[in-house]
Amino acid sequence: MSKLKSHKGLLKRIRITAKGKVKVRRAFGGHLRSHKSGKLMRSYREPNYVGKADIKRIGAMLNERLTSN
Repeated sequence: MSKLKSHKGLLKRIRITAKGKVKVRRAFGGHLRSHKSGKLMRSYREPNYVGKADIKRIGAMLNERLTSN
């Protein structure tokens, strides 16, 4: 049987923490910032973790066991 390969596109967008949580960047913070409030822009800087609903799917794409926050 061939090797199980992890999804390379997903690996470029996430970081896996020491406890097995998946850290991601929030959407909509990259550009078109002029109409967004400062409070919203500051919230984009905070760490964001993948929720319980998506953890199983992401774990299957990476062939790895992960935990939700």
